[in-house]
Amino acid sequence: MTGPAQPGGGAGDEQADQGALVSPERLAGDERLSEQVARTGMFGTGTTGDTSGYGGLLVRRPPAMSTPRPYGSYFDDLADTLGAALQRDALDFGDAVERVVVDRGELTFHVLPGHLIAVAGKLRDDPALAFELCTGVSGVHYPADGGRELHAVYHFVSITHNRRLRVEVSVPDADPHIPSLTGVYPTCNWHERETWDFFGLIFDGHPGLTRIEMPDDWRGHPQRKDYPLGGIPVHYRGATVPPPDERRSYE
Repeated sequence: MTGPAQPGGGAGDEQADQGALVSPERLAGDERLSEQVARTGMFGTGTTGDTSGYGGLLVRRPPAMSTPRPYGSYFDDLADTLGAALQRDALDFGDAVERVVVDRGELTFHVLPGHLIAVAGKLRDDPALAFELCTGVSGVHYPADGGRELHAVYHFVSITHNRRLRVEVSVPDADPHIPSLTGVYPTCNWHERETWDFFGLIFDGHPGLTRIEMPDDWRGHPQRKDYPLGGIPVHYRGATVPPPDERRSYE
């Protein structure tokens, strides 16, 4: 003998319950799968066959990240202080910094190339900022990021306030010019040379932009993702590994 039917037990309620149980991870995965495919394969090279076995991998390109306020930690205070310092020179924060990203507890200002020196000068000289050190300059190459293929990344440290900041500048591959920061942070000298050597970023105003790692007569910039792979056999423990264009290809 069965009891009376319970109200609200229809199929529509079951579907609603299932929808409520969808995890944030599932939603994030669905959102990721809806993004545009930027390339296929593990490394994105198109000069050889698939020698890695990952030729079917789809690498998707997410939209440019931008973090809204409040940023958290000391990040809001740092942004406000830099904005006030720039404003004293009649430059708005939003005109110099195109977007702010907070990710994994780290703060990044994406600065327009034309305002890099002004921003770096304020970071160093304003007592409320006091970023005494630029610990390094590195390059990144994103071939699929049209008009912004080459990125220079600067890491700043304030010993006075125990704070860290990353500044990133993007330029097109067709015009890879960024103002040199050697006049503000002299330690950038060798770092900018290395970034030019490996990525081809040209730092205007550098006192001697020459190769620092590769031989002076080397052609190209070997850490760019469009740099050809292979052509030089690799020797390892007595065995010779052929260059990628001669290895087994997974088709």
